[in-house]
Amino acid sequence: MQNRTNDYFITGTDTEIGKTFITSVLLRAFAKQDCSTLGMKPIASGANEINDVLHNEDVDSLVAASTVKAPQEIVVPYLMRTPAAPHIVAAMENVKMDVQHIASCYQQAQQLADVVLVEGVGGFCVPLDDETSTVDLAQALSLPVILVVGMRLGCINHALLTAQAIAASGLRLAGWVANTVDPEMKFFEENVQALKQRLDAPCLGVMPRLAAIDIVQASQYLDLNLLK
Repeated sequence: MQNRTNDYFITGTDTEIGKTFITSVLLRAFAKQDCSTLGMKPIASGANEINDVLHNEDVDSLVAASTVKAPQEIVVPYLMRTPAAPHIVAAMENVKMDVQHIASCYQQAQQLADVVLVEGVGGFCVPLDDETSTVDLAQALSLPVILVVGMRLGCINHALLTAQAIAASGLRLAGWVANTVDPEMKFFEENVQALKQRLDAPCLGVMPRLAAIDIVQASQYLDLNLLK
């Protein structure tokens, strides 16, 4: 697989902590550097049919943030209807996920854009079936990882454990983003500083809780020059 400088695997400390939003912001930030961009979410569960086409909110957000359009089967090789853990939904819907197939879709995506960002599902160690997990997916893609830390009570432990899992997988943590999930979080700055001291990767930015989700505005809070 071709090694590229600006392709990353985006993971998070949990589900519902803003991975899709941060991935979308990163896509826009790279586009500001005159790069063509394409976001992938290889596995998505929770889809509705619109005009005979399945749509997932996260996937649609990445498509909107990308400067390059690609066939849906490349952007989201596995799109399932039920909004639940992927290994449970896959069993229900008789879907057998193959990380090598996802890797093949990523290779096709590489031919379409200067920057390909691949968003994982849930946290870093989510099972895909009885034998494989998103760790296997990240390893198959062999991409440096950007970690989205959902800033709320417990985030330090979640972030450090995720960083340990990334290191144990043999992958490199290229950077992390502090994303404000709980705007009322006590000692917010102290938590950010604790993470900066303990995570062996640069903080690419601290994302505030924006009144309106505006990825163009939000891109000003990230510094791509800090990526390792």
